[in-house]
Amino acid sequence: MTSSTTEPIKITSKEQAEWFLNQYDTFLFDCDGVLWLGTHLLPRTKEILNYLTELGKKLIFVTNNSTKSRLTYTKKFASFGINVTEDQIFTSGYASAVYVRDFLKLQPGKDKIWIFGEAGIGEELATMGFESLGGIDTRLDEPFDATTSPFLQNGLDDDVKCVIAGLDTKVNYHRLAITLQYLRKTESVHFVGTNVDSTFPQKGMILPGAGSMVESIATSSGRRPSYCGKPNANMLNTIISAKNLERSKCCMVGDRLNTDMKFGVEGKLGGTLLVLSGIETEERALEINEAYPRPKYYIDTLGDIFDLTH
Repeated sequence: MTSSTTEPIKITSKEQAEWFLNQYDTFLFDCDGVLWLGTHLLPRTKEILNYLTELGKKLIFVTNNSTKSRLTYTKKFASFGINVTEDQIFTSGYASAVYVRDFLKLQPGKDKIWIFGEAGIGEELATMGFESLGGIDTRLDEPFDATTSPFLQNGLDDDVKCVIAGLDTKVNYHRLAITLQYLRKTESVHFVGTNVDSTFPQKGMILPGAGSMVESIATSSGRRPSYCGKPNANMLNTIISAKNLERSKCCMVGDRLNTDMKFGVEGKLGGTLLVLSGIETEERALEINEAYPRPKYYIDTLGDIFDLTH
């Protein structure tokens, strides 16, 4: 078997599974659709992660979910009986916070950020010393009235220098309206989107994702965000630098062609593995499409690798 073929290889035998594992030192995993679906852990997830650890592989978890902070993610892993440390996790919320601090050079304690999104973004910003507005503020749950909204009564906050927008399962007109005011206030207010995912998988369902909401804001404001999640190169460069990784010895494992596989291919990682337990189908994995790359390998579920090797 050679690794140079461009046709995606479906891993179906012990020989293929062992060949695949032997090529890489580091595995970067998407979470939703790969390890679990919502609160449902996929079969053999715990076993394959433990097995990779036993083999001495480095495991990094890279998710476009911005609703949870890295700390909250460690608790979710723990609820499944999986021990993962905070520094093994990279979320799009964390990537957005790093982008604001390191690339936009906003100053903690001085510059503020307006959040369209959930707790994960604000928690990551807070660990860096940034004050944020909006987000999970319960006053945003009230019906919007321009004359009574507490976010408009005293004018917009001049210290807000950036809007970060992500998935918000409580999306309403109030949140959209205030976010738009900050983006229209001045071009000097930066516009950052956590990730482009238009949908995400839950058990038995496909639900609206962050990209759907960020694009709504982009449409109304006439502005384009700087996206920070997969497949954005900024996120991968941060991971490679922080972990001192050799790209050729890394494999990206995910359930999306347009984010996970693109992330690995454009980031020049050694390999990509598509699992069919989330968004994509085998037919889409095999077709040639200019919009997204094909994976190097694919498999029905991640846990199948454990079953094949044991």
